[in-house]
Amino acid sequence: MTPEPAPQTDMDTFMAVDMRVGRVTAVEDFPEARTPAWKLTIDFGPALGQRRSSAQIRNYGRRDLEGRLVVAVVNLPPRQIGPLRSEVLVLGAVDREKGVILLCPDEDVALGDRIA
Repeated sequence: MTPEPAPQTDMDTFMAVDMRVGRVTAVEDFPEARTPAWKLTIDFGPALGQRRSSAQIRNYGRRDLEGRLVVAVVNLPPRQIGPLRSEVLVLGAVDREKGVILLCPDEDVALGDRIA
């Protein structure tokens, strides 16, 4: 069952969500998480630097994630998830059978490039 569409928004509200391209540089186990997750370190380039995230994407192995480009929201307030301070929200499509399918550019782009 597909969720209902969200209410209509305006362009200013959409542009306030800062989505950037980053590269996963480290993947760690996260045994303290209530649901299976990885601890990710993601490099967003010189302007934003490295940020941490908890990601419920256990359908991807460590080797699938390390070095991979991802898209994340970088301007949400940090969220404490167990012992980890999650600083960004990695984006993906949620598939009932496959789990989360990560959003990523299909070509190599500069770290920190903005999604618009």
